[in-house]
Amino acid sequence: MITTHSALIYAMVLSAAADGNVDDEELETISEIINVLPIFHEFEIGNFGEIAGSCIDMLSETDGLDAAVDQIKRTLPDKLGATAYALACDVVAANGTATQEELRFLEILRHELDVDRLTAAAIERGSAARYARP
Repeated sequence: MITTHSALIYAMVLSAAADGNVDDEELETISEIINVLPIFHEFEIGNFGEIAGSCIDMLSETDGLDAAVDQIKRTLPDKLGATAYALACDVVAANGTATQEELRFLEILRHELDVDRLTAAAIERGSAARYARP
């Protein structure tokens, strides 16, 4: 079983890796989120590499994505489902484009975490607004 912090990091790492390419902007966004948001106040940043690595390792296994999303779902309390979805949306929005693979991952995550459509639309719009480019 993973921790709450790990589950939130898994959501972000999986969203970054969904298109097969984790770029610098996505990694920078994950780092900023961990360093700024209150949910990560007690998180030891030195553990990020190990957590991210174990998440990526899961993807190389058969049904690894399903297993990783299942771990997120089983770990997070219901009240943090929308939080995990919002963090994943922010990572997808960070580089200014959302690929079909990233959008599909977000759809899977939304369904698995029971984030309703209206809430998801608001979260997605907020992410798009925060990461808009001129």
